[in-house]
Amino acid sequence: MAIKNISSKSLPVVNLQPDLRSARGTRIQRGLAIRLLRVVTLILLDIISVSLAWKLAVFYGTPLPSPWTQNTSFLLLIITVEIGVIAVKGLYHPGKHRRNYFGLIQAISLSEVLLLLVAFLYEPETYISRSTFLIFWVLSIAFVCLSRLFIDIAIKIVREKGAARCPVFLIADIEEKEEYIKLIEKEKCYIVQGISDYTCLDRCNREATFEYLREQGIVEAFVSWSAIKNRLYVCWHFHSAGIILQILPQKNEVHHPKSVFSMIGEVPCMRIPAPIITGSDFWVKRCFDLFCSIILLILLSPIYLFIAILIKLDSPGPIFFRQNRIGLHCKKFKMWKFRTMVVNAEKLQAELEAKNEIKDGVLFKLKNDPRITRIGKFLRRYSLDELPQLFNVLLGEMSLVGPRPLPLRDVERFQTMHFIRQEVLPGITGLWQVSGRSDIENFEDGVKLDIAYIENWALWLDMKILLKTVRVVLQKTGAY
Repeated sequence: MAIKNISSKSLPVVNLQPDLRSARGTRIQRGLAIRLLRVVTLILLDIISVSLAWKLAVFYGTPLPSPWTQNTSFLLLIITVEIGVIAVKGLYHPGKHRRNYFGLIQAISLSEVLLLLVAFLYEPETYISRSTFLIFWVLSIAFVCLSRLFIDIAIKIVREKGAARCPVFLIADIEEKEEYIKLIEKEKCYIVQGISDYTCLDRCNREATFEYLREQGIVEAFVSWSAIKNRLYVCWHFHSAGIILQILPQKNEVHHPKSVFSMIGEVPCMRIPAPIITGSDFWVKRCFDLFCSIILLILLSPIYLFIAILIKLDSPGPIFFRQNRIGLHCKKFKMWKFRTMVVNAEKLQAELEAKNEIKDGVLFKLKNDPRITRIGKFLRRYSLDELPQLFNVLLGEMSLVGPRPLPLRDVERFQTMHFIRQEVLPGITGLWQVSGRSDIENFEDGVKLDIAYIENWALWLDMKILLKTVRVVLQKTGAY
């Protein structure tokens, strides 16, 4: 079933979820219950296999007085070690991982060596007979591998009859869809529940697409490379919907930081898994922003007062400068700064446009801007003029880290591809600012850094950028 395309000429203001990276509410990953059931079943079968192997080894091996053969608590230790090593090796993961019999042999053999080491260190004078050890090792491998083989055969038979298949959605160009449907169906573990072309990922259609996927209970989405090559940031929509994204065919030079590689038939795919609980990372970020902004406002209040006095003594006009900026989903908000320019600075900008040093003209930057006051130069040099934006963070209009909010004059010159910047909360600092600040003379280079931040976003990346910001500010790199 193909979903209906929705056309819209109204751009760019959209009233969607609070941030591209935040789910609309908290969701559990699609298909999680089935995956958990599969893992629990495999673990139970492995426990039964290991227990049976141990009992038979003790029965048929050379009897020796040892707590290992006489105390059932040691059997729990044996099971824990074996299951733990198998889990660490990733052999409970779906697909080829659970069918990795060579990996199972390695994991079981390693666990046997660990158990021998534990036995020697625990009680070196008490022995386990060699025959018991060897029988247990061979039977553990045989029983675990046979139970996996039995599960694989049973699943294959059920899937051959069209049952126990994962519902997926295909997004591809019309000329590619037949080829991809054959490729997906060849795996016999998916059922294609809907098909659409690349336009369903367009900005105006995106919300309707993901609403449809949620209603249909789609677990995985297959998207052709040609449909997503210029839209890699939409992985956040699949991420926050709890849907696993499969990109096929995979080009060798393309690699998303959150991706793992898998095979669909003989075609390599870039698989971007969904989190178990969506939206949680973003709300941790928001709580971090709130906590830090409150603490910083309290600690920096004497500096605020000192700067306010200097501004008043330096030139006539207000202490703070509140300018309309374009924030999340292109909504206007008032951004706070310490005033660093003369009172009529915005009116004078029209006269200075011809001297703009940004090559493509989207932004306005002038190194020796005559509108800047004496104290303003100092404040800008150390980015102290940005401190009042902590109030914007407190109000939820900005984040500590994110793409910088731009004036309306700059956003009006955006091309469609630039608007991805507006789908996340703007920040006081960002990847652009710690990678050169005002020394970046081409707006496109700055946008690439903003998009790189959005695609690679994680809490640790925010921490890294904040630490780099301190260093950049102290070094006065690219500031004017």
